[in-house]
Order: sequence, then C-alpha cells, then structure tokens
Amino acid sequence: MDRRYSNFTVEELREEVASLKEQVQKAEQWGNISEYAILERKMQMAAAYLLNPADFEKGKEYELAGDPGQTFRITYKNGVFAWGHRINLLGQVYEEEEAVPISILGDKKEK
Repeated sequence: MDRRYSNFTVEELREEVASLKEQVQKAEQWGNISEYAILERKMQMAAAYLLNPADFEKGKEYELAGDPGQTFRITYKNGVFAWGHRINLLGQVYEEEEAVPISILGDKKEK
C-alpha cells in the first residue's frame, strides 16, 4: 500500500530520504538518467516534509538548489510547495508561475 509522505513520521521520512539518496546514486552510477530524475524528485518531495513551510517567506527570493544563478521568488505557499517565479542571472522574471517543493529552495537572497 502506498502512503503519502504527509502521513510519515519524521523518522520514516529520514529513512525514506536516505534510501532514495542511495537509489539516486546507483541510478547515476548506472547512467540511468530517467530513473535518476524520478528518484531525485521523489527524494526532494520526501525532504520537503522534513522542513517547516513557515521558514520560507512570501515575497522573498531564494537560491534554487541544483540551478546555479537562478533564484525563485515566492508568491504564495500551499503545504510544502512554494508557488512563484524563477528569476535568471540578469534579473529577468519568468512569466510562468510554477510550484516547487520547499526542499529545493536554498539560502534567502539578500537585496
């Protein structure tokens, strides 16, 4: 039976993240790019439930893990997802609004 990460205990989430991290590394070693991408996204989702959404502020910009040079400005939050817009190195805001798990948001960008 599949369970939702929102129903996991903190310990179960930590175990899940560790297990997925191991699987991600194996997929990378084997060169299985599609499996790597799927497992990495699952790991990001599980890790998001280990964070406190209140630590991420609406209207602020955060670095994006794994995407150097781009930041993400939060418009609003829904659970462990931050909705907003990417901003490139030149300060150009992408028009399309998107949702990202808070686990991929890095340090807050100071102005």
